[in-house]
Amino acid sequence: MELIGYTNSSPAGLDTTFAALSDATRRGILARLTLGEASVNELAAPFAMSQPAISKHLKVLERAGLISRGRDAQRRLSRLEAKPLADATQWLADYRQFWGNSFQRLDDLLGELKKAKKKGKKHKHKKH
Repeated sequence: MELIGYTNSSPAGLDTTFAALSDATRRGILARLTLGEASVNELAAPFAMSQPAISKHLKVLERAGLISRGRDAQRRLSRLEAKPLADATQWLADYRQFWGNSFQRLDDLLGELKKAKKKGKKHKHKKH
């Protein structure tokens, strides 16, 4: 059965991106990485969890392509990767346009209803 209007035109990693973004700790890590590269210790500092737990979150983010990890002397630094976020933002932008159009139609309808209500009140007052 073919569904009309349904396409699989989403970027390939979109499911993985949204799954990674579904966790508040991972979103916090990404927010921190907007300031620049950071070590596991630096990323773990604001969270009440162990380094191994933070490392698991970093692995999820890395698999989703949201971060990359490299070495700098003795430290393993993580850095933000923008491409998956850009893909997710573009996908969401399509729906933002849909909702914007829907809200505009609703505003237009409400405007028409207000005008009709005002006309109705004027006609009631003229019946003296």
